[in-house]
Amino acid sequence: MARFRDFGSGNQDKPAEPLSFKLHGEEFSCKPKMQGRVLLDLVSKSSAQDNPGEAAAIVNKFFELVLVPESYTRFDALVQSDDKIVDVEQLSEIVGWLVEQYSDRPTQRPAAS
Repeated sequence: MARFRDFGSGNQDKPAEPLSFKLHGEEFSCKPKMQGRVLLDLVSKSSAQDNPGEAAAIVNKFFELVLVPESYTRFDALVQSDDKIVDVEQLSEIVGWLVEQYSDRPTQRPAAS
């Protein structure tokens, strides 16, 4: 007997809500959905402790892929600015929050009540 499964077209029917965040008083708009591969690349390459340059490159690529073009242009200028500093911890928080939003899963365990 042949084995077969149709995985359909994913979550195409599920409406995507707008997604944005604010940093240094500027609001940045993200694409409402992202390819699963982008998330898998982020997870696999950011955990590559033997090559921190590769991990940094995938985070930069992540922002390029999830931000709408106009927002990415402004975001890239902001993170390269000499006046408004965006440290690694802030970038990590933004990435973590976006991953939560895209995956519909929190990246941290909920606090005990």
